[in-house]
Amino acid sequence: MQGSANLNIMMKTARKAGRSLVKDFREVENLQSSSKAAGDFVTRADIAAEKIIRDELMEARPTYGFLGEEGGETAGQDPTRRWIVDPLDGTSNFMHGLPHWAVSIALEHKGQIVSAVVYDPAKDEMFFAEKGGGAWMNDTRVRVSDRRGMTEALFATGVPFGTRRGLPETLKDLGRLMPVCAGVRRWGAAALDLAYVAAGRFDGYWEREVQVWDVAGGLLIAREAGALVEAITPDEDPLEDRTVVCANERLFNQFAKVIRG
Repeated sequence: MQGSANLNIMMKTARKAGRSLVKDFREVENLQSSSKAAGDFVTRADIAAEKIIRDELMEARPTYGFLGEEGGETAGQDPTRRWIVDPLDGTSNFMHGLPHWAVSIALEHKGQIVSAVVYDPAKDEMFFAEKGGGAWMNDTRVRVSDRRGMTEALFATGVPFGTRRGLPETLKDLGRLMPVCAGVRRWGAAALDLAYVAAGRFDGYWEREVQVWDVAGGLLIAREAGALVEAITPDEDPLEDRTVVCANERLFNQFAKVIRG
């Protein structure tokens, strides 16, 4: 796919940040870390990756705003455009030497995500999409699965840990869903969960209490691959409601009904 100039900048930036992260991942036992909350680690690799991304994107597009997980928000001269960045989605996996984490970069224009990149450096898988242009993984166009029965479907979610809210609700979700599906995976990287829905590896995904940088990129990639995406709260925007339910069109209504109780 021949992407826009912005998408090419995003992909180049994600690869540069990914190279930095891979170097530290190889020496994960030596990483210095500090704790923001129980189980929620910030590593020097995480902070360094966000700096790389911020520097690259702001050099290329100095008037755009920037929202990053670690550094917060910087308003831009252009109020209509904003980068939304998670430099290391799957920090706990990274810290424990598990090769399942990603760099997520999304571009928002007038409140809508228009370009997205989710890059998995450990597997060298680059998921990307632009609004109206389909979803891709490296050189291959991806589509959601065609499964239509809940008993055949594999779903992904995030289970709250430490002091995070939402555990009772998520346990109720699991209690309703597990008896009627083929399984649920909790892999600890929301951006990759959504990219995997796009690629047909998962049939659906839901999560409560998500942050905008966790899912902004993945939501567009999933949508462009044919997924339906809504907030768990009906008629709300997922990024504003901070909840997501996502699945292929054949499964969506069945799946959403179970999650919404």
